[in-house]
Amino acid sequence: MTSALKTRITDDMKTAMRNQDKERLAVIRLILAALKQKEVDERIELTDEHILAILNKMIKQRRDSISQYEAGNRADLAKQESDEITIITTYLPAQMSTAEIEQAVAAAIQEASASSAKDMGKVMGILKGKLAGKADMTVVSAKVKEKLG
Repeated sequence: MTSALKTRITDDMKTAMRNQDKERLAVIRLILAALKQKEVDERIELTDEHILAILNKMIKQRRDSISQYEAGNRADLAKQESDEITIITTYLPAQMSTAEIEQAVAAAIQEASASSAKDMGKVMGILKGKLAGKADMTVVSAKVKEKLG
């Protein structure tokens, strides 16, 4: 059984080859290589959840690279990383709005009966499962800290 998301990525690779879209093709090949690496290393068949986790990790790596490139005055490389993020995000579900994130944080705090910053781990544990791929977890973490702090 193949994941629907993996099938979509593979189909997009074929389309990019036909259209000779070199930039898109290169990024899709990076994605597929990361997916294959995970499958081989862990000897598992990837689910959509696994794929979303890998895509989020790739985006995080690129954001880190962008900050490094900008610090080194390499706007050209920073733009390339930014373009890659744009392509990778096309495979993620629609991102939640700030209001939706705040609502989810409030519900998780209530669910965990959290009252102080000590309970942040419990709240984040609840949110991680619910919001994975739908929201930037650094933003979520900041909102939790703000509410509990």
